[in-house]
Amino acid sequence: MALAINIIIGIVALLHFYFLWLEMFVWTTRGKKVFKNFPEDLFEKTKVLAANQGLYNGFLGAGLVWSILIDNMLWAKNVSVFFLGCVLVAAVYGAFTVDKKIFFVQGLLPLIALVMILL
Repeated sequence: MALAINIIIGIVALLHFYFLWLEMFVWTTRGKKVFKNFPEDLFEKTKVLAANQGLYNGFLGAGLVWSILIDNMLWAKNVSVFFLGCVLVAAVYGAFTVDKKIFFVQGLLPLIALVMILL
């Protein structure tokens, strides 16, 4: 069970490192292909905002990786619950304010991992 949880946490971390890359480094190029509903003229204008958001996604990814590397099981559980909870809250907020599919892309795996950890 612990291996499955760590694999899910690793996938969520990788997803957030992808968001970091997308929002910090390729927002005005690849970002246009990912966010097709966003007006094209706003990508350059929002480049700094997107980079800031990408940085936060990187922190979430780093925290999730950290939770996998902790040897003490109780401490690892607490850290993973915190960071998975942060990701889940962000996904729920995004689903309500932007697009419902955000929950499925960003929130479903953290929710599954949290249920597995807490059971």
